[in-house]
Amino acid sequence: MGDMFRSEKMALCQLFIQPEAAYASIAELGESGCVQFRDLNDEVNAFQRKYVNEVRRCDDMERRLRYVESEMKKDEVTLPVLPPGEEPSAPNPREIVDLEAHLEKTDNELREMSANGASLDANFRHMQELKYVLENTEGFFSDQEVINLDVNRKLDPEDPANLPGAAQRGQLAFVAGVIKLERYFSFERMLWRISRGNIFLRRADIDGLVADEETGRPVLKTVFVAFFQGEQLKQRIKKVCTGYHAAVYPCPSSHAERTEMIKDVNVRLEDLKLVLSQSADHRSRVLNSASKHLPRWSIMVRKMKAIYHILNFFNPDVTGKCLIGEGWVPTNDIPTVQDALARASKISESSIPAFMNVIETNEMPPTYTRTNKFTNGFQNLIDSYGMASYREVNPALYACITFPFLFAVMFGDLGHGLILLLFASWLIIKEKQLASIKEEIFNIFFGGRYIIFLMGIFSIYTGFIYNDVFSKSMNIFGSAWHMNYTRDVVQDENLKYITLRPNDTVYKTYPFGMDPIWQLADNKIIFLNTFKMKLSIIVGVIHMIFGVSMSVVNFVYYKKYASIFLEFLPQVLFLLLLFGYMVFMMFFKWVVYNDTVEGALSPACAPSILILFINMILQGSQDTPEPCKEFMFDGQKSIQQVFVIIAVICIPWMLLGKPLYIMIKRKMNGAPPPKPTSGGGEGHGEDDAMGEIFIHQAIHTIEYVLSTVSHTASYLRLWALSLAHAQLSEVLWNMVFSMGFKYDSYIGGVLIYVFFGAWALLTVGILVLIEGLSAFLHTLRLHWVEFMSKFYEGAGYAFEPFAFKTILDVSDDD
Repeated sequence: MGDMFRSEKMALCQLFIQPEAAYASIAELGESGCVQFRDLNDEVNAFQRKYVNEVRRCDDMERRLRYVESEMKKDEVTLPVLPPGEEPSAPNPREIVDLEAHLEKTDNELREMSANGASLDANFRHMQELKYVLENTEGFFSDQEVINLDVNRKLDPEDPANLPGAAQRGQLAFVAGVIKLERYFSFERMLWRISRGNIFLRRADIDGLVADEETGRPVLKTVFVAFFQGEQLKQRIKKVCTGYHAAVYPCPSSHAERTEMIKDVNVRLEDLKLVLSQSADHRSRVLNSASKHLPRWSIMVRKMKAIYHILNFFNPDVTGKCLIGEGWVPTNDIPTVQDALARASKISESSIPAFMNVIETNEMPPTYTRTNKFTNGFQNLIDSYGMASYREVNPALYACITFPFLFAVMFGDLGHGLILLLFASWLIIKEKQLASIKEEIFNIFFGGRYIIFLMGIFSIYTGFIYNDVFSKSMNIFGSAWHMNYTRDVVQDENLKYITLRPNDTVYKTYPFGMDPIWQLADNKIIFLNTFKMKLSIIVGVIHMIFGVSMSVVNFVYYKKYASIFLEFLPQVLFLLLLFGYMVFMMFFKWVVYNDTVEGALSPACAPSILILFINMILQGSQDTPEPCKEFMFDGQKSIQQVFVIIAVICIPWMLLGKPLYIMIKRKMNGAPPPKPTSGGGEGHGEDDAMGEIFIHQAIHTIEYVLSTVSHTASYLRLWALSLAHAQLSEVLWNMVFSMGFKYDSYIGGVLIYVFFGAWALLTVGILVLIEGLSAFLHTLRLHWVEFMSKFYEGAGYAFEPFAFKTILDVSDDD
């Protein structure tokens, strides 16, 4: 937890590495994940860098790996999952050559088998379709048609009937083929139109599904035979067949020739089946062999590519015998980096060991906050608002407590908190098994499991305070109220209400939380409204005062001592003298006014805090009946006037204090005023022009004064959501679950189960999920806007070290 108070100290380090040890050094640094390298070759084109050829080799190996993996997915070959901790290290140069050779061999072999397999599949498919054509056209021909339908038969040139000019009206030709059934009817209409009805078309559907040559998916196909007359019409038919992707096959009209051709096709089909089976077995052996090594190969190639990518950030020295690189390193990890460089020099047997120097710089370092699995979720909430400036106070440390507490104030129900606690406990207990799930929505809940766990615990606590369990109260310690009316008075039909005065009916203080008797009171909502409204203002003011106070820690660390008196002091005085005073009046009213005294301090004379506060600001007054008084104590009016005057003075104090201080400081130092910049800078500092400083301070002052009012009112959401949550819970109990108690006998027992199921479903769906998400978002807003805006700048950038673990995790997500 101590590491979370502010980000870690960073050092800009310069690395001097021998070229022969550069690869091993970066590999060791990648395993440690402690260095964020800087690109020293910004102006150099990516294709002109030293290690561009090695990066291209890695790209080529990645391409081969993707192809092999895609082929495995086609054949549904499962890849083994590497257990955590057994990931291979980056390959050494000799392993790189062997790995490249293995990948090239596997890739070429698979591509050759794929090409041969596609050719064999096409031949097998064509042979099958030819067989379908020969078998299904058997009924299209008769013995009488053999004479006139054989388009391939040789004609006797000496026969006068076969002369070129002779009429051949009795002779028909035909074209046979296979077409998709869905295209056949359009195909038939097209043939009818081009021949003007002079084509006789027959078809026979193929039983079962046939593989489509275009997509490979099984489709319905049909065999067709088109009878026609004339060579010109034959050419037209073939063009239509080509347009409709219909396969045309040779088909003799003679029965004997067809029978002989079917036998030949069957023999060729058997040969093709044997060859295809042997090819599939060989392909399966190659893929299974490659699948055993593919996960390791993939990790090795990704690590190798990342190493060469980082090496392109380095600059060679003048002699070319040394590589120079720069990077940010957490000061606590400098020994780790030095050990990694020493190991790399030993592995590569370099004659000169690599070494590292820390160099001074005015550049703002990256922000790095060391977290664990518990604090990581809270840190992510803060980083979503903006990355903290370097060494700025980290709000995540305090959000570990304030975030679940403010959530619980809105979500206060012991039963609903127990549901959250059980769900989070399951995520925590099973976190090793559940960590492998990659579903996005589930990962959001899993990443915030410790946040949900604390929200559940705090909701149980506030549930005890509110004495609320699924809208019901628990009488653990026994009610502190007792009935002082007789039975006759209570049973009087003309009596509508019974008033229990605390002075007469309260005999002790309920030890913890709300007295359960309020569950029966008619003014329950009025009482809880007042209680929760005041509670939300008290919590909000304390939260904001704490946020303003945290700015002192930043001012002290950055040695801006003048800002403590010119910014913090007027801000905290403005907040305390107005809204801190209002909180004081709430406690004073609770303590002084009670039912045990009469006169000006009786509950009937208690003034409204809101009216008192408005009159304090506007310097107004109100008439009060005797014996009541306008103010709660003597001298209150004078004190309020002093507070308002000081609060008003704080406004010009905030507005002009810092700019005038900077102006005087510059005159005393004799420094020339800086020239106004054309923009593009981040933030506003003491080096800006005076005009910009005055404008910035005016904006900051106006924002703070107005936001103090609006932010205080914003904390009323704690009251509003708490009231809405309690009322929704009560409505679900009364309108759903309690309906099962209205029936007697066994029917009531069955209905209780039915109504309980509906009530449980609605409770989890509406009150836990939807209301929980609503309370979570409102809590997030209270931290981002109302709390962090008081001291948090969030103008930094994240520390992104070169780490193989991060690279592999990102690749797995992609």
